[in-house]
Parts: sequence; C-alpha cells; structure tokens
Amino acid sequence: MRPKKVILLVDHNPDSFSLRKFLIETRGYRVLGSESAYDALDIVKASEPFAIDLAIVECLLPRMDGNELARRMKETKPLLPIMLIAEEWCSFGAHTFADCFLAGDSLTPMEMLERVRILVCRKRGPRKTSPIRYDLKPCDVFPVNNHGTTIQDAV
Repeated sequence: MRPKKVILLVDHNPDSFSLRKFLIETRGYRVLGSESAYDALDIVKASEPFAIDLAIVECLLPRMDGNELARRMKETKPLLPIMLIAEEWCSFGAHTFADCFLAGDSLTPMEMLERVRILVCRKRGPRKTSPIRYDLKPCDVFPVNNHGTTIQDAV
C-alpha cells in the first residue's frame, strides 16, 4: 500500500479549516494542520525533504499574510507546491509566490480538490512509462495479415 500524500493546511478560521480538512481527508490525503503562519513555517523547516507534498495557505492570516508565508516556505523548500486561497478576491493574485491561487468564485470545493490533485501529481512527476524504442519497424509493432499489409493499414 502506498503511503498517503501529506498536505499542510494553514487556516486561522476553525470553520473553514475543519471543512477543508474533511474534504481533503475524504480524498485519501493526510492533513497536517496549523492555525498560524509561524507554526506552519516551523513545521516546514522541521520536516524532511519531500515529506510534505503540498501546502494550502489561507491568504489572510494574522501577523503574517499568506503570500509572505508562501515566500518563506519557498526559501526553505523551493520544490514544495503551495496553493494560496482566499474567500474574497485580494491583490495577491498577480504577485503571489504560490504555485496556484484560488479566490472568490473559483474557490468551490470541487475546484480546490482538482487543483490539489494536479499539484500533488505535478510534484510526483510523470508516471513511469516504458522507454520509446526507435529501432522497431512498423511490421514489428503491427503484425502483417495474409494480404501483405499491416493491420494498421487496414484500419
């Protein structure tokens, strides 16, 4: 069994934190939670490399905004994907240090979960496939039928 992907969720609002945590856990992810930016930064600094697969950060946090937290997380772990979320549109959209920014109408639960899936897959990298073999001829891949043409030609 594969280990669960770990997502760090940073949100100071207990209601939205519990809702997002529930949504993410029902998709099979493990959630680490933090209510403050400084605690989240300590978690990231103390974690092993690649131990956290994604950080979801609320835009408006007390004492340090989400964009500044994203910048500091990227300084510590440059390959950590970060999603910045906001209940309402704010000015961070164009100047964010995060890999993804969701705000306002685009912050539906399904959109958030889809972005989580994409960012976790992007961190993992592409699936392993067999290498392409350039030494094969068409008849090696597509068998020849009784008429001397390949099955691909017949289609």
